[in-house]
Amino acid sequence: MPGFLLDLDGTLYHGDSPIAGAASFIQWLKEQGYPYLFVTNNSSRTPEQVVEHFAKVGIEASPEEVLTSSQAAALYMQERKLGNRAYIIGENGLQQAMRDAGFESVTEGQADFVVQGIDRSFNYELLAEAVSRIRAGAEFVLTNPDHLLPWNNELRPGAGSIGASIERASQTEPVVIGKPSPIIMNYAIRKLGLPAEQIWVVGDNLLTDIRGGIAAQCRTALVLTGLISRDTLQEQLQRTGFEPDLVCDSLTDLAVKLSEEA
Repeated sequence: MPGFLLDLDGTLYHGDSPIAGAASFIQWLKEQGYPYLFVTNNSSRTPEQVVEHFAKVGIEASPEEVLTSSQAAALYMQERKLGNRAYIIGENGLQQAMRDAGFESVTEGQADFVVQGIDRSFNYELLAEAVSRIRAGAEFVLTNPDHLLPWNNELRPGAGSIGASIERASQTEPVVIGKPSPIIMNYAIRKLGLPAEQIWVVGDNLLTDIRGGIAAQCRTALVLTGLISRDTLQEQLQRTGFEPDLVCDSLTDLAVKLSEEA
């Protein structure tokens, strides 16, 4: 039985707008009894907030079906067993994941970790405090490497851009959690409970979704509903060097191809 690790933005929706066929694809997975998990690099939302957003675009889901880069960062930090003091740069999703995992948010003194995600209030003081703690020995954890984020039909700096400034100033490379890192992929595979070779990683991004799926030895399906179109596909394949197992115009197309394959 196949399982599915599904990307969100560009695969299931565009911001507040649903992508045609996405809700029907999730319903098809349920009808077939195929296990699936929503896996997102977005560190700003809690799983509950992700589910609320799904409802706006017509997708029914539960928080247990969501794995965010913030949750994966918390799992990684727990397994490191370095301590529970964390200097946190991030929004609600990261703050909540750290609390749920038992980490203490420190504003004074040394920290065991500096953990950073997207933070749209990031400033020089936060940069200086993070660098000071990293140079004093804290482990630097970056929720996701995305340098740019789609925002109201344009691109804005993402968590990776903030992380680059901290990395440059601290002269310390972060542990990257989100796609294409094997860290989040392995947690997702573990949570789904299937062998990697039985899992389809589905997304619109060759450099995160498909690259991460290939590295995790999963099967991969690129959907042309987000970053890449038929017109730009060959150029993007050549530029990145990452070849998915399937290229589909939509999730509906993917369901048809998988049904024919079964």
